[in-house]
Amino acid sequence: MQIQENFSLLAFNTFNIDSKAAYYYAAEDIAGLKSLFKQQQETSYPMFLLGGGSNILLLGDYEGLVVHNQFKGIKVVAEDEQHIYVEAAGGEVWHDLVRYTVDHGWWGIENLSLIPGSVGAAPIQNIGAYGAELKDVFVTLIAMNTSTGKLAEFTLHDCDFGYRDSIFKQELKGQYFIISVTIRLSKAPQPKLSYGAINKSLEQKGIKEPTVLQISDTICEIRSSKLPDPKELGNSGSFFKNVIVPKEKLAELEGHYEKVPSYPVDEHSVKLPTGWLIEQCGWKGKRVGQTGAYAKQALVLVNYGQATGREIFQLSEEIKDSVREKFGIDISREVTLV
Repeated sequence: MQIQENFSLLAFNTFNIDSKAAYYYAAEDIAGLKSLFKQQQETSYPMFLLGGGSNILLLGDYEGLVVHNQFKGIKVVAEDEQHIYVEAAGGEVWHDLVRYTVDHGWWGIENLSLIPGSVGAAPIQNIGAYGAELKDVFVTLIAMNTSTGKLAEFTLHDCDFGYRDSIFKQELKGQYFIISVTIRLSKAPQPKLSYGAINKSLEQKGIKEPTVLQISDTICEIRSSKLPDPKELGNSGSFFKNVIVPKEKLAELEGHYEKVPSYPVDEHSVKLPTGWLIEQCGWKGKRVGQTGAYAKQALVLVNYGQATGREIFQLSEEIKDSVREKFGIDISREVTLV
């Protein structure tokens, strides 16, 4: 078991912030991880479980132990007439799993193409995009208790999934290290095309009955056109969650704005794109020092090269305040502060 000291996290966070961890461990197998957690019980160091680093904001050096999920492997574990069950290790890149399933012609996570991050982080966040969420295909996950070193299985019900939320972001935060996730995919076509610009893009290509690969490729094109590549411009994708408001609030906004984008949630509420709210406050494309809101998507905060985590956090606070002042709506961060 090799624990590294004073370890740079620059390569392991998509905001490209050069914070350091006092201690760092790359977890690759159950035996080593169990030994690490046993040893950790004898220390007083804080501990952070790191996945792909795409949904975190490092506010400074981490004076504790960072445990990096490096478990690898994707395999089919069951099959019936209608479904394929695939188990993926927590350290796998999420998009690699999507492409694996798409290349085999299986339906279910194609709308989640190009979402940055790891498989192990996906259930923590209940990742979602273009009308689909992980919970739609989730079956079970295997995780290790960071205090006892014991393995546990979590079902769909156990995970208590919500909008960009789960039990692992709430009462069990930091208490379980996700080893693997099992999902159920469909052999038969089940396209979800009603959300966002998917249909329009397919129509422009003359595609009437898209394959799962064509949908995945189209979503990759849409995301790439709106979101910056972290290798070129540091960011964590959507920094804020979209907001769910009563229909009465939507009606109020429509009395002041010609067109307010919204998506139905249920008979009483709708989802508003937070990027639109931020844009109306004048933040889209605005730069503050070495950070700012991306010119093509106000929901994305970016690091132009030398921004600190604290500077990005301060910008997010100013944006939250302006949205609250203008609309009377509280928006919340999607990223985890470390």
